[in-house]
Amino acid sequence: MNVSASGRGSGKLSLTDLQSKMKSDPEGYETELTLIYRQFNSAVDLFQQQAALNFNSVTGVSSDPIVAKDLSDRAMFLAHVTPFYPHQLADFPNQLADFLSTTAKLLPSGVRCHVTQALILLINRKIVDIGETLSLFMELQTLGDRNLKKLAFSHVVHSVRRMNQKHKNEAKNRALQNILFSMLQLEDEARAKRSLVTLCELHRRKVWNDDRTANAICMACFHSSSRIMIAAISFLLDYEKIEDDDDDDSDVSSSEDDSTTHKPHVIINRESIYKANHKGTVASKKKKKAKLERAIRSMKRQQRLSSKNSNSNYYSPLNHLNDAQEFAEKLFSRLQSCNERFEVKMLMLKVIARTVGLHRLILLNFYPFLQKYVQPHQRDITNLLAAAVQACHDMVPPEAVEPLFKQIVNQFVHDRSRTEAIAIGLNVIREICLRMPLLMTEDLLQDLVLYKKSHEKAVSTAARSLMVLFREICPSLLVKKDRGRPTDPKARPKAYGEVDVASNVLGFELLRNSNDVDDDADSMGDDDINELAFSVSDEGDDNNNEEAAASDDEENQLSRVESDDIVDEDEDSDNSSGDGSDVSDRDDGEEADKDENSDADVSGGKNSGKVSKAKKRKFSDFEGQLLAADTSLRALKRLAEAKMESESLDTTDGILSNEDFQKIKQLKAEKEANIALSRQGLSRKLDAKSTAFKIPTSDQLSVKRVDPAQLEAHVRRRISKEEKLALVKAGREDREKYQSRIAVKQNKTGGLSNRQKERKKFMPTAAKRSKVAKTRLEKKRKQQRSGNQFRGKKAWK
Repeated sequence: MNVSASGRGSGKLSLTDLQSKMKSDPEGYETELTLIYRQFNSAVDLFQQQAALNFNSVTGVSSDPIVAKDLSDRAMFLAHVTPFYPHQLADFPNQLADFLSTTAKLLPSGVRCHVTQALILLINRKIVDIGETLSLFMELQTLGDRNLKKLAFSHVVHSVRRMNQKHKNEAKNRALQNILFSMLQLEDEARAKRSLVTLCELHRRKVWNDDRTANAICMACFHSSSRIMIAAISFLLDYEKIEDDDDDDSDVSSSEDDSTTHKPHVIINRESIYKANHKGTVASKKKKKAKLERAIRSMKRQQRLSSKNSNSNYYSPLNHLNDAQEFAEKLFSRLQSCNERFEVKMLMLKVIARTVGLHRLILLNFYPFLQKYVQPHQRDITNLLAAAVQACHDMVPPEAVEPLFKQIVNQFVHDRSRTEAIAIGLNVIREICLRMPLLMTEDLLQDLVLYKKSHEKAVSTAARSLMVLFREICPSLLVKKDRGRPTDPKARPKAYGEVDVASNVLGFELLRNSNDVDDDADSMGDDDINELAFSVSDEGDDNNNEEAAASDDEENQLSRVESDDIVDEDEDSDNSSGDGSDVSDRDDGEEADKDENSDADVSGGKNSGKVSKAKKRKFSDFEGQLLAADTSLRALKRLAEAKMESESLDTTDGILSNEDFQKIKQLKAEKEANIALSRQGLSRKLDAKSTAFKIPTSDQLSVKRVDPAQLEAHVRRRISKEEKLALVKAGREDREKYQSRIAVKQNKTGGLSNRQKERKKFMPTAAKRSKVAKTRLEKKRKQQRSGNQFRGKKAWK
């Protein structure tokens, strides 16, 4: 039995068979257990003596494969049977951990992995606590053994995840975090790197996504080792990309996160669904179904993005910074004084810009630092411009960003610049003005909008997007023909430091309008109806006589809208005209306005001459009444609105119930559905304000990450010669080999053509003569149709 227990006998029991028998009958095999335990102790003593004598793992007893195999087999055997012999093997886990900590460097790679697996087996069976062995497993990752590093790292991550699977144990988590945080602050680069990698992996898997872990990862950016700093900065920059990749992970944590997220709910009215399925022809119903599916997809995407941005668990570690201003200042000072390569400086610059934009910090020295690198030939200029855009927000004084803004305009947007540089410059200007519209001036905007007539698609698209943005932000900066139909002609950007204070619950107007539609209809009396009819008649008279009944402001507004309609209809003809006419129109804008006013007066005089004397008298009599009615109607509207607000507040007492909030949410979803359907042409057109371009708020812009690829939209990249050849060869794959027509006819398989059959066909003499006569007659008719001009006969006939 001794030989069978040791595993040396080929015909007797092996260790696996003995292990199964000991699990079934623990008391009957105690002598074999003591024997194998003694053999393990002797092997351990032998290896420890070798470590004390500073022997290498290549020489001595450890080079013997039989001794190494016996040690690893007995370690695994004892780890499997430890739960069945708790008293006899009480010291075995501590002995195994001490053996690994003292002689791990001198053990062969196979023995190290087997002994580590035995210790992991004991930890998984909760015989040993992970807190006691965490420092040991972190040390094992620094030995240079790739397999052992992978094994120890995966064990630490999975054990911490398993510990926090049902509920988070804050006491144990703090103890484990203190061990890793202390290792991260060490000067030893290998230990600090492994602790940082472990913390990042646990944060990515959302096991430790608290403030302490996030701040520890961010503070690693100030480590003395540049490798640790680069690793921490790279994790902070790529966190959102890692989050997208982690959605496909099949872990337990990801499944839990998927179970908590709700699917987007889309509300579509039944009328549009009925029309798409039952009304019209087959082709029209197919088109309606496709439009309906596109609308549903767009709404689901918007809801998914909004839920992702509003989800508190989706924050990057930069959101959890305790002192973001100090972090940005320290990292910027290190950027100014470091001698790292250009790629590392770009990483640091991106993190600073992301922190400034995310927390809306004021770092005034950062913008002159960026100004030195803003040149079209600069390396990675698109990433640098994206960082500059990210660092701009409404809390920064415009005077601090104005030199950088002018540098971008002067270096990128001019006639001698390349089309790629102009397109990128216009896109960057648009993004900066979206965050800080006070930087733009009227002359500069009108000059930039002139690039909308460029023949390059990237440049014209960028210029038009800038024009569309300022149609919503400040239409008065644009030329009259570029304003289009703004939703608010008197819109102005906020002054520096101006803040909109919310005085009501978001979406309360929808709830109030839905509740008070019937009440308003019932409460309207005869006087209100008469006033409404009078106002409608006034509006009809105003439409017929605009110049007399409307005020000066309303005249300007109406003329602006009409001119914009004309410009929109004749936009193609304007694009075909030269740039010189456009410039002359811009230069003579004031004179054109004066001419328009004078023309309006003249046209008004002509029209008045055609009107009869009775209408003139009637118009002169009611002129004062119409103006008085206009002012009284405005006052009545204001009083009615104030009364409605007070009544709604009195009825609800300023407190909304859960049902009201649910109804507000439903009304918002219905409004978004109507907007999406109207854009696809499936429902009636709504007003311009509901379907217009919505400018994101400052909070949304600060959370949003600027993608450098979007700044290069529609820019054609130059194709190298190898890529051109690859495209040519790819186009020739399905094409047949080139041959002449004669070769194709010779290789033709099949019967003769009709012309060949006519040549070989046997015909009688009368038929041949009639055919010749027909051909002569056809030639004669062709000559008569062609004319009497004689071109002569050919010499060779």
